[in-house]
Amino acid sequence: MHPFFKSFHYAFKGIVHGFLTERNMRFHLLAIIVVSIAGVLTGLTVTEWCIIFILFGGMTALELINTAVERTIDLITNEFHPLAGQAKDLASGAVLVFAFFSAIIGMIIFIPKWL
Repeated sequence: MHPFFKSFHYAFKGIVHGFLTERNMRFHLLAIIVVSIAGVLTGLTVTEWCIIFILFGGMTALELINTAVERTIDLITNEFHPLAGQAKDLASGAVLVFAFFSAIIGMIIFIPKWL
C-alpha cells in the first residue's frame, strides 16, 4: 500500500479505536445522531448544516486529541505528577469549552425554529 493511503488507514484505525474504547466518544456519536435527526426534522438550511458539521468535526477531533494526550501521559509515567494532571485537565477542559459553545450555537440555530 502506498504510504499516502497507509496514513488514511492509520487515521481511520485511530478513529474506530476511539469510538470503541472511549465512553465520551460514544456519547458524542449519540449526540451527533440525535442532532442530525433533529436537524432533518427541523429543516435546517445549508448554512446551518455547515455550521453543525463543523461543530461535529471539531468535537470529535478534540475528543480524539484529548484521548491522545491522556494516553501519551499514561505511557510516559505511571506515577502522579502535577504537570501530568494539569495536561490531562487542560485537554479535557478544551473539550468541555468546545462542547459548551457548541450547545449554545445549537440553541441559537434550533430554538428560533421551534418557537
